[in-house]
Amino acid sequence: MKVITVQSPKERQDAYEVRKRVFVEEQHVPLELEIDEHEEEAAHFVLYDEGKPCGAGRFRTKDGLGKAERICILPDYRKKGAGRLIMEALETHAKGQGLPGVKLDAQVHAIPFYEKLGYEIISDEFMDAGIPHKTMKKTF
Repeated sequence: MKVITVQSPKERQDAYEVRKRVFVEEQHVPLELEIDEHEEEAAHFVLYDEGKPCGAGRFRTKDGLGKAERICILPDYRKKGAGRLIMEALETHAKGQGLPGVKLDAQVHAIPFYEKLGYEIISDEFMDAGIPHKTMKKTF
């Protein structure tokens, strides 16, 4: 498996397809919330397995930190290190920009995954797209 930074329209479409399958089809997030006004300013990442897109994420800079967003892995690739690969790529991107850390809004069920990667909870629980979340942060 290999993570790439999106450079072409096809790669961006691959990222959107993974996101739609996970967030829209599986988690029932409305498409108009999933694809939002931040798409153009964000750096997008896609995880491929033998040419097949199987994970995605996007990255923005917000409040002087990296912001990991839309991290998702197709069901067949979960618990196999795919999420870690995406997060490592986003963290490397943040470090390359000289940022001191990364924050993200984690779905509550995913908090143990992010804790294993060194993220700490920094907010109370809140709802986003009908799903409970908590903000987490990792400082480099």
